[in-house]
Amino acid sequence: MLDLIDRRRDLLGPNVSTFYKDPVHIVRGEGVWMWDAEGNKYLDCYNNVPHVGHCNPRVVDAICEQARTLNVHTRYLHEGILNYVEKLTGTFADELDTAIMTCTGSEANDIALRMAEAMTGKRGIISTDATYHGNTTLVSNLSTGNAPAVGFGVKQYFRFAEAPDSYRIDDPDGTRFAAKVQEQIDAFEKDGIGFATLIVCPLFLNEGFPAQKEGWLQPTAEVVRKAGGLLICDEVQSGFARCGSHFWAHQKQGVVPDVVTLGKPMANGHPVGGLVTRSEIMSEFRNNFKYFNTFGGNPVSVAAANAMLDELQDKKLQANAAKIGKMAKERLLEMADKYDVIGDVRESGMCFGAEFVLDKETKEPAVAFADVIINKMRERKIILSKLGRHKNTLKIRPPMPFGEEHLDLLMTTLDDVLSNTKVQA
Repeated sequence: MLDLIDRRRDLLGPNVSTFYKDPVHIVRGEGVWMWDAEGNKYLDCYNNVPHVGHCNPRVVDAICEQARTLNVHTRYLHEGILNYVEKLTGTFADELDTAIMTCTGSEANDIALRMAEAMTGKRGIISTDATYHGNTTLVSNLSTGNAPAVGFGVKQYFRFAEAPDSYRIDDPDGTRFAAKVQEQIDAFEKDGIGFATLIVCPLFLNEGFPAQKEGWLQPTAEVVRKAGGLLICDEVQSGFARCGSHFWAHQKQGVVPDVVTLGKPMANGHPVGGLVTRSEIMSEFRNNFKYFNTFGGNPVSVAAANAMLDELQDKKLQANAAKIGKMAKERLLEMADKYDVIGDVRESGMCFGAEFVLDKETKEPAVAFADVIINKMRERKIILSKLGRHKNTLKIRPPMPFGEEHLDLLMTTLDDVLSNTKVQA
């Protein structure tokens, strides 16, 4: 293990992050399970990239079959990308009828921001102050906690609205958040930069996935449209039926975005991203920017993405996400009654967790305690993480085939770990 860590540092450079105090050397995956180099079996309660399960046979077979046949870029004609985009856009509202294929969600978000400039002629970009949308030079500036120390003189084009927090901020209908967005729009107009777009994850997952009623984002969408800007919904984490109630999280929010960006789970681990938008936005972008991606939409990547989508729909994994999410919330609420350290419980289908606090009255975040729990769960062969503004909320986001027996193992283990861990600041 130490040899691997030393080699990483020497070959990849310093500060390349790993999970856990004792990193896991994973060598194999299947379904919702992973195995380390010593043969230990881990329950994966974190990875949304293998959306329909690690090494899903349908996806693996599709990749192999297409790789044996042909793989070229999209400057040659090939029906694979057209068939996939037709199927993909069929899951959206009618007006979202055209797509670009990329390799990552970062690339998709980068394109989406350029689309906003092309449509509005302005450059003012708003995100929340506790989020992450990727790591290109442009997109990395959307994340206050991950922004580059040095940049290319673009920081003036980014402003941040206070992220929603259903545990600490009273905003039941979304009007408070809409007002915060309006404040930043007004600031852009006053500065002469002008407002181009708001980009949000419709479940606000990095912000801690606050509890929100359906349609919560509608007041904000109205503010954005009234100001002449574009609404970009980043569904890299929240999409492809993860929220359970809807196929796309923006549908749960009751809005039709101008652009929807995609990535991570899109091809079950094969590097595929993309975006879906209206034809008039696509035309404006294509006329203003010369864009080509060598690997985006290649036949092998498209075959993987197509197989993932078929598997997701054929196995009715959206319904499974809704069922497991409901059961998970019930189990977490039972633990919240048992342990004072659990201040709040949240769930959006196959994404659920609990926020740890030192005091339920003050709601002081128990950040160090969250780290302890995550590492103890790793020792018990359960893989999960944390997120939110204070990084004190469990991030439980397993592959979509996660079943009742897996949930029971997770919750039974978490209960035991909490009962044997002293709360600490």
